[in-house]
Amino acid sequence: MRKFGKKYVEASKKIDKSVAYNINDAVKLAKETCVTKFDSTIDVAIKLNVDPKKADQMLRGSLVLPNGSGKSKRILVLAKGEQAKVAKELGADYVGDKDLIDKIKSENWFDFDIIVATPEMMPEVGKIGNILGPRGLMPNPKTGTVTPKVDTVINDIKKGMVEYRTDSYGNIHTIIGKASFDDKALVENLKYVVSTISKSKPTSVKGTFVQNISISSTMGPGIKVDKNTFDI
Repeated sequence: MRKFGKKYVEASKKIDKSVAYNINDAVKLAKETCVTKFDSTIDVAIKLNVDPKKADQMLRGSLVLPNGSGKSKRILVLAKGEQAKVAKELGADYVGDKDLIDKIKSENWFDFDIIVATPEMMPEVGKIGNILGPRGLMPNPKTGTVTPKVDTVINDIKKGMVEYRTDSYGNIHTIIGKASFDDKALVENLKYVVSTISKSKPTSVKGTFVQNISISSTMGPGIKVDKNTFDI
């Protein structure tokens, strides 16, 4: 049986598990129940009415939070020629092609958080898919990280792009910001995430799409959010 720390237990006392809070109250509680000494990330978990075993009901994508994510990401761009030049000009942390792919393979090098690749690089990237895939680093057209023009996605990442995908239980987990954000910024980000996800309902899904929504801080207790307080 999982044991919780003293701070977690004390924080949990502030939450009524039988209540689904409105957006504003839920955000306040998420900030009040932070249990870390560092600036906690505020996460959202959305339970969807999908069958993860069906390919057309597996959701994956990316979105740019209106108020940013509060997290800076180290960007690796795999591109050649003009696109490599553009990536360098826009401040990508690492830019290269086969040389950096080989570095990942031979040196187990992972000093980056996200990979952006042009389509021409994907045959080479695919050769290390078994290395990148388990770490969630494989570029994908659905998230915009495979693109013939790297400028847009690099700018989006710097603005606060976050990726999302359904897990094996039909849940989507992503971040909506930091505990240091003001309440209004977190509320706006949360509304945007839920709205974006709700609009991606597969045509094969019948009935209510978004079933439950909860938010929490890093290592903090979950807080149910009332679905009726969203415009979905």
